[in-house]
Amino acid sequence: MSINYKGFSRLSAQVCAWAMGWAFLLLLAVPAGAQTAEEKGEKLFKQNCTSCHALDRKVVGPALAGVADRVPQPSEAWLIKWIKNSQSLVKAGDGYAVKIFTEYNKSVMPAQALSDDEIKDVLAYIKNPPAKAGPAPGTAPAGAAAPAADDNTMAYVLMFLGVLFIILIGVFSGIRKNLEKLIRQREGKPEPEASPYAGQISGAALWYWMRNHKKRVAIILLILVSWGAKWSWDSMMSIGVYQGYMPEQPIWFSHKIHAGQNGINCQYCHSGVEKSKVANVPSANVCMNCHKYIQEGTISGKKEIAKIYKALDYNPEKQTYGANTSPIRWVRVHNLPDHVYFNHSQHVKVGKIECTECHGEIAKMDTVYQHSPLTMGWCIDCHRKTEVKMAGNDYYNELHAKLKEKYKGQPITVAKMGGIECAKCHY
Repeated sequence: MSINYKGFSRLSAQVCAWAMGWAFLLLLAVPAGAQTAEEKGEKLFKQNCTSCHALDRKVVGPALAGVADRVPQPSEAWLIKWIKNSQSLVKAGDGYAVKIFTEYNKSVMPAQALSDDEIKDVLAYIKNPPAKAGPAPGTAPAGAAAPAADDNTMAYVLMFLGVLFIILIGVFSGIRKNLEKLIRQREGKPEPEASPYAGQISGAALWYWMRNHKKRVAIILLILVSWGAKWSWDSMMSIGVYQGYMPEQPIWFSHKIHAGQNGINCQYCHSGVEKSKVANVPSANVCMNCHKYIQEGTISGKKEIAKIYKALDYNPEKQTYGANTSPIRWVRVHNLPDHVYFNHSQHVKVGKIECTECHGEIAKMDTVYQHSPLTMGWCIDCHRKTEVKMAGNDYYNELHAKLKEKYKGQPITVAKMGGIECAKCHY
């Protein structure tokens, strides 16, 4: 038997070319990440300078816009010396250094542990700060992270492969039918009886097809029943589970900037986490420890910090508080049912559990969302797997000796201490 495969070869070449073209486009979609000197300088400025300086106004120290034109020349060399150790210039009797030191009530500018190249990046940013558009009204400022992954390249690749798979199935199914037809013609066999409902879309046509394709119908029904059962189970198990919940807050606050870039410890704001059942939401006065001087946010500008001032009736120009205060109505993100008891201090102080174990990578979140499901099964699973950190923990001294004797050679988990008893969390 001789069969002409030219049509099949041409179609296969077209499909392969189409697939390679899409793969090339997906590769082009991967972003490159080179930073300019101004962008690197902006990051360094926000990490090291914003507690005392702003570009356009006096804070603790002078406004820095145009500073290169005010200092002795060559300005870059002088500023590098000043930033690294301002007091060395003052003690050496440098006229401009003494003038600034005296003008600002002899407040010492701390020496900065930056390299010459890093200082040059900061100066490049001060000279030419990148323009930034403000956040759109009614939306979170740019950079607000959602719980979804930042890079969707893999999802696009999987979607592409799925579509390609469906196309190839159709192509090879058509090829199989054509080959079967050619074989029948060569062997002189009659064509199979055509359906009396060919070309029709009706209930009778569907019933005829089902009666003549019972295996396919059985497979389709099995898939549909399995999918329906899985969907029903997932739906029932997700009742009361709010993983991924990310409410809009009255003041937009970025943990990524505060806990991540600026390295502020969680306990500085959530001071109850080591000594109380609740971690507590910090009062606005805690915010003012920094924002009395830092009056402009990294992303949101003055808009969000102004809301703190309004709640405290604070005048940033006069640095005075008024009597017309109002509460900030924060929206709770992590919420357990009323019949569940959970103690933060028991887990953080005694159990030495890191905040990220339950709350996820908070230091990478612009907008906080519920990272973990917080279901009973999730808690029990953690208690069964988590080994208790007893070494050097006085809380467990007596208990540690008893459990080591009872479970010789075995890791001592929370479950072995009674951590999965009902009354531990429900009483």
